[in-house]
Amino acid sequence: MDNGVIRIIGLDPGLRRTGWGVIDVLGTRLTYVASGTILPPEDAPMGVRLVALHTGLCEVLERFAPQEAAVEETFVNMNPSSTLKLGQARGVVLLAPAGRGLPVAEYAALLVKKSVVGAGRAEKAQVRMMISVLMPKAAPETEDAADALAVAVTHAHHRGAAALRRAAV
Repeated sequence: MDNGVIRIIGLDPGLRRTGWGVIDVLGTRLTYVASGTILPPEDAPMGVRLVALHTGLCEVLERFAPQEAAVEETFVNMNPSSTLKLGQARGVVLLAPAGRGLPVAEYAALLVKKSVVGAGRAEKAQVRMMISVLMPKAAPETEDAADALAVAVTHAHHRGAAALRRAAV
């Protein structure tokens, strides 16, 4: 990017739906670039679904050329099988940008909600509404895309502190 603009992709991992959102950041100014949802075939074998997810992510990364990536951390639920499947999808979501040499930050869902809405227990509708307030041109078609934009916004707010932590290590 030119003139100090940083392009960030936020990712909300899921095996059925993975949301993605791309923003440009210049200082404290956030500009919506694009968002969408990758939908691997639900009736396909696991390997095919993961390949479809990886292929879709690589296409988005190629098209929008982000410089940094941020991924929402997995919420662990009571069903071990569901958690394992989500973990496999999350692995692909982490791999795709990291494989392209991008730094990948991870954020807890509570921090994402608190960063965007001001409350860690915010509802998905509140997150979507605040995304439209922060970036009026943003038009995420799904909650997953809105969540991914929220992850990108969270990274924009916290990336300076993350860089300092990395430098200290």
